[in-house]
Amino acid sequence: MSTDTHAPFDKKPETPAGSGELIRLEQVTKRFGDHTVLDHLDFSVDAGKHVTLIGPSGSGKTTILRLLMTLLKPDEGTITVAGEQLFPAPEKQVREVRKKIGMVFQQFNLFPNMTVLRNITEAPVTVLGMSKDEAEERARELLEMVGLTDHIGKHPAQLSGGQQQRVAIARALAMRPQVLLLDEVTSALDPELVAGVLDVLRDIARSTDITMLCVTHEMNFARDISDQVLMFDSGRIIEAGAPEKIFSEPEHDRTREFLSAVL
Repeated sequence: MSTDTHAPFDKKPETPAGSGELIRLEQVTKRFGDHTVLDHLDFSVDAGKHVTLIGPSGSGKTTILRLLMTLLKPDEGTITVAGEQLFPAPEKQVREVRKKIGMVFQQFNLFPNMTVLRNITEAPVTVLGMSKDEAEERARELLEMVGLTDHIGKHPAQLSGGQQQRVAIARALAMRPQVLLLDEVTSALDPELVAGVLDVLRDIARSTDITMLCVTHEMNFARDISDQVLMFDSGRIIEAGAPEKIFSEPEHDRTREFLSAVL
């Protein structure tokens, strides 16, 4: 990946020559004790695409994101990002590949002792080696994008949940990731704050080339931003297709059952 910190945000991410594929999981299995959460899973995501994972709780969706973030390790299989192996791989390689991936969590995970500005600039300076001035310029651009310019000097405790989540989105984007992972980013928010966060994510999806892998129960949002929707059940993909197909004409009984409960 390019390390040019002056590159425009919407620069198309680099991908392996001759391939549009950015993420690949092959025969990935993850167990917790006797419980198999992912069962020899195969799937891939092309660069610039927005893929949404849907399905009941416990079906393995968030586990996939946590594997890509290296918060978990698979028990079997391989994970590749931008042509480089993430698992299995030497620790140095894992750290380098991990820089290409950003994640927005359910619970914000902001540093409470840091201002909004420093929450966004800390990782670009310490991990990417970006100068403080460059990082702050980038942070201001991102705060304008998420509508929080006036809150730059505040601490997380002074912000609403929706504002904190928008800071978390800006913080993830500050690292210029090729992949943005979204894990139920509105589930911890009061209902009246959900729309603002989803609008920010819609703008990112429409105005940038960033690859997005999203776990959500917000089905209208999934319909709006997705190029592909994957339906999970018991650690496997049971149905995949364009959002119009999955939401309007699902083929699998389990998909129809799930959607009837959440729509």
